[in-house]
Amino acid sequence: MPSISTKQFGIVEFAEEDIFEFPNGLPGFEAERRFLCIERPALRPVVFLQSVEHSGLCFITLPARSVDPGYQLEVAAEERSVLGLASEEATSWEQSLACLAIVCLPSDGTPTANLLGPVVLSRETRRGVQAVRDDCRYSALTPLQQGTTERNTADSSPVLKGNADRLAEV
Repeated sequence: MPSISTKQFGIVEFAEEDIFEFPNGLPGFEAERRFLCIERPALRPVVFLQSVEHSGLCFITLPARSVDPGYQLEVAAEERSVLGLASEEATSWEQSLACLAIVCLPSDGTPTANLLGPVVLSRETRRGVQAVRDDCRYSALTPLQQGTTERNTADSSPVLKGNADRLAEV
């Protein structure tokens, strides 16, 4: 079984099918294309998006709906294509997606979440994109309210399904 040495989690074993591929990388990190989603039960619903290639690169994310319970995901046709979603009908693919907001933890200020450009993961195709919206409905600097991470903390994982459940225990 392959493993990586990470800065935050030490040695992490994984199976190739646990990896999410980002064919276009992430804005600012275009060369980074392979990530693992790591969850720690005590920190749910936080999901760590850990680079497979660079041990020091790990994004802290939250499910967008734990930040804003009414969050409405929009995925453009080009992004749906990258994710490998065949249907134009949102109800047919929305259940297979995880929508994560990248968290920013400034040293002096309020933590924020990027709801303008969430990371969207397809559990079926194991592909991901950062779906930057073209409207102003949400902000890239949405302040996190106290208690934000306490919402939607059900035992089920927002991302991991099937064989990848073992990563939740890292």
